[in-house]
Amino acid sequence: MPAAAVIALIFFGNWLRYELRSYAVLTRFVDPQSKGIALQLETTSVHSEDVVMNTASGSIPARLYMPDGIARPPAIVVIHGIHHLGIDDPRFRNFSRALSSAGFAVLTPVVASLVDYRVDATAIPTIGESAGWLQQRIGSGRVTMITLSFSGGLALLAALNEQYAAHLRALVVFGAYDDLARVSRFLATDEAVLPDGRSISLKAHDYGASVFVYAHLDQFFTPRDLLAAHEALRDWLWERPDDAKPWVAKLSDSGRAIMQCLMQRRIQDIRPKLLEAIQADQGDLERISPGGKLADLRVPVFIVHGSADNVIPYTESLWLEKDVPARELRGVLITSAFTHVDPKTSTGLWDRLRLVDFIARILRAASN
Repeated sequence: MPAAAVIALIFFGNWLRYELRSYAVLTRFVDPQSKGIALQLETTSVHSEDVVMNTASGSIPARLYMPDGIARPPAIVVIHGIHHLGIDDPRFRNFSRALSSAGFAVLTPVVASLVDYRVDATAIPTIGESAGWLQQRIGSGRVTMITLSFSGGLALLAALNEQYAAHLRALVVFGAYDDLARVSRFLATDEAVLPDGRSISLKAHDYGASVFVYAHLDQFFTPRDLLAAHEALRDWLWERPDDAKPWVAKLSDSGRAIMQCLMQRRIQDIRPKLLEAIQADQGDLERISPGGKLADLRVPVFIVHGSADNVIPYTESLWLEKDVPARELRGVLITSAFTHVDPKTSTGLWDRLRLVDFIARILRAASN
């Protein structure tokens, strides 16, 4: 066989291997019990353990997933989004285990502020230090970091720190934000702004407005109402509406009216107050936004976003595409195969193939 044919065959075999791994990861993400030839060929069993990361910023609980039979696997950190279950969210566990079954050591640290439905700078050291901890623990070189939802913008800010960037092989952001104030205005107005200045109408998920209010309670409720508002809205966000009712009853008339707008999903009725609060908080929102700050980024970046995402609109990834230096941008995929951070089971074949190929590129980068 001619040498050129041998080389082509090797390249094809390597390409096919990662395509199959990507398919296996996505399949196991959706259904951990799924079976098939590709899954048997390209996945392995996984064991996990709860660990504590002792870092400069303190002790951080985490979970480490390890593929069986691989001594020093390539390593990936996965950062959860806003959810009270954090690393224990079943969908997040499925995704982390699916990645590990493809031959990766996967670390999932607890980001306390995101568990408490807050996006703030306290998360940045946790996110940044997790990469160094995992590299030292596994000893297989720099690690890849995959972020979901609101953790993506914070991870981009962490990657600007040379101390953290030194441990990163690549950064993958799923459904991330570029400008938190712009996302907040979208949640209030149902209007997403494109980089060229045009706007598109997209019905925002009411959950997003509730999260914003929860993080800025003192701008919506009187001091007398703060405790009851905190408890009521926390229970509402945690999907415990019956637990919220006694706290709602303790609110003043004005406080109860605001809470009922949130719980009855009448976001338009508090839109002026939301916009006023966003404007007042503009400076703080800008400080935890990567937009306009990424010129010195020295970490390769992959960007993925669901085209129907109604929490952080896909337009934010178009802004990120402009802000990430061209030398570091490894690819952008806006796809109907994802919603916010969940894969859709009903989508076109072409979109599924594009997603599989994009994830394969990420897995290949994480392995080399």
